[in-house]
Amino acid sequence: MEGESEWKTWSRETVPKVMRIVSTCTTLPHRDLFSLLLVSPCLHQSLLSCSSLWQGIDLREMNNAGARLEAALSMSRYRHVKDINLEFAQDIEDKHLELLKTKCPDSLENLESLNLNGCQKISDKGIEIVTSACPKLKVFSIYWNVRVTDISIQHLVKYCKRIVDLNLSGCKNISDKSLQLVADNYQELESLNLTRCVKLTDRGLQKILLQCSSLGSLNLYALSSLTDKAYKKISLLTHLKFLDLCGAQNLSDEGLACIAKCKNLVSLNLTWCVRITDAGVIAIAQGCTSLEFLSLFGIVGVTDKCLEALSRFCSNTLTTLDVNGCVGIKRRSRDELLQLFPYLRCFKVHS
Repeated sequence: MEGESEWKTWSRETVPKVMRIVSTCTTLPHRDLFSLLLVSPCLHQSLLSCSSLWQGIDLREMNNAGARLEAALSMSRYRHVKDINLEFAQDIEDKHLELLKTKCPDSLENLESLNLNGCQKISDKGIEIVTSACPKLKVFSIYWNVRVTDISIQHLVKYCKRIVDLNLSGCKNISDKSLQLVADNYQELESLNLTRCVKLTDRGLQKILLQCSSLGSLNLYALSSLTDKAYKKISLLTHLKFLDLCGAQNLSDEGLACIAKCKNLVSLNLTWCVRITDAGVIAIAQGCTSLEFLSLFGIVGVTDKCLEALSRFCSNTLTTLDVNGCVGIKRRSRDELLQLFPYLRCFKVHS
């Protein structure tokens, strides 16, 4: 009787408490979730009945990820999965994606977010397989995949019509053809990362800037071949909040003055934009008065004059400012910068 009483108390009091905690943990690790399933039959049943807990599969950096993914999607609890993260997961290949489509044909129909970052064994064939099974996909990331080409983007735009967040960082075989496809099919795109896509030119980027006016985040890190011809058209992005131009060696003050028309800009990375002088930064200060993050790291052509302008227009918003390597700026100590920008919390972005 005593054991039965304890069991009833557990079921009535402890299980609801556990469920309340679990339901508020949006990123509960899968290992913890599976451990909880083994605690008691009552908790097991309660957890399985909470569908929101089974809308994500996180296999980041795990070994044997292909088999794990197949096993997970074969379970009924994951039939409404919306988010799959395979970032740097080991052993993910095209064959695993093919098996998923064969054995679990309906398992991906509700998927909204797919992270394949660092999955370098996946090719255009794998991208075709997985995108053809994900009609509701909104977020797609394939960072650091040198095997995918423009063919992958052809498959993406054919099968996935709702993309709003696209990360192609490090996909060195992506060309202007892909940007044309993206521009033609994703006018509602909100975030685009083109870091180190070295085949891109002004022509391709201009297509994006002319047609994807909803962009709020644009990462053009390490694209040194682009010029003002494209940079000036960034001014068309009236919703832009995040812009990374690190290494934009051809960006001039004139181009930066056009970017200053992006009034909602909150974060701007100008690291190693070596042609920039005070004139360009002053234009940014005057136009982007909501700026919170600014890196001028390594720009030798700027002086204290640009800091004075930034202090006049952005002192109440800037929390991160990196002027390391700006030899023309003399007031670079922590205390001196705090006098100009009292809300600064970060003084070094690059090490």
